[in-house]
Amino acid sequence: MVIVVEEVASSKLIVLPILKKKQQNRINNSSSCNLSARKRELVCVTSGNSYLGSHIVKELLAYGYPVRVTIQNQVDFDNMKKEFIRDEEINQLQGVVIADMEDIDSLCDAFRGCHAIFHTSSFVDPHGVSGYSEQMTFLEAEGARNVIEACGRAAYVKKCIFTSSLLASIWKGDNVDRVIDETCWSDEEFCRENKLWLALGKTTAEKVAWRKSKEMKVELVTVCPGLLMAPLFPNVHKATSIPYLKGGQVMLQRGVLATGDVKKVAKAHVNVYEAMDYGACERYLCFDRVVQRLDEAIELENGLKMHGKLSGGRLEVLPEGNEEIRSKLSNSKLAKLILQSSQSFSCNR
Repeated sequence: MVIVVEEVASSKLIVLPILKKKQQNRINNSSSCNLSARKRELVCVTSGNSYLGSHIVKELLAYGYPVRVTIQNQVDFDNMKKEFIRDEEINQLQGVVIADMEDIDSLCDAFRGCHAIFHTSSFVDPHGVSGYSEQMTFLEAEGARNVIEACGRAAYVKKCIFTSSLLASIWKGDNVDRVIDETCWSDEEFCRENKLWLALGKTTAEKVAWRKSKEMKVELVTVCPGLLMAPLFPNVHKATSIPYLKGGQVMLQRGVLATGDVKKVAKAHVNVYEAMDYGACERYLCFDRVVQRLDEAIELENGLKMHGKLSGGRLEVLPEGNEEIRSKLSNSKLAKLILQSSQSFSCNR
């Protein structure tokens, strides 16, 4: 496979067009017969080289969507090919674009002609002590602001499916007994005081996105996933788990430590996007498992090779054996949407 690199005049944008036989924009894919019969129009996924971003790309391709991907640099493209997306999937993409999250013009160039933007970026440093620093909270918020502005300025249809995090809803200094759903927000000052940087970054970035979307008249929905897991528990993506699990013992005790199969989380993003035509709006908490037993917590931390991260030093306050910690999370809004989608767009339609 040959990759041609071109610099675009008057912009920092670099396009990596893939030399391949052109596909039709509308693909009749038997695996997507349970989806709507809507026309499959071009969409863009930011950070397609990330763990979640690459899975969203795969889901969109499976559903027959033409997909453009943004990355930050050439190294990201190499990593994407090596770790996340197979050559045959790379060949299906409509383009891979280097677009700087700090450069609105390059984002506008990347989004031009797109009917929706899937913004998945998270500034995780796998080589750092926590994987996510205080400085990254500002980068996260600035990236969110720029993506929404570029979507409003350049996208053909101003829709954005924004990946936030369950962490943006669960951290409160009080009212810890209430059920947490999509109406709940983490307390920014509480996160700052406790150095919960990923939670702070996701909370501030999502709030920035909501404010900017109103200004730019962008139709926005946010998906707030739990800790991302590979299909078989407890296979966790370690680079994203370290910052997520800061404060993990408290999450476990409060019944808000939830995980989500990365494939199901990616599919939920596509389900929400398709349901935007039928009233899907605002926020959706996304998880499929709440860790409610000590043995599950130990299995999870052992799978991460982070022994004692969740259970160490706090065994006296956790239930023994098969006793369960009461879950305080609700994802009923997303569950209802997915059920309605499956009924409305079944193969029997």
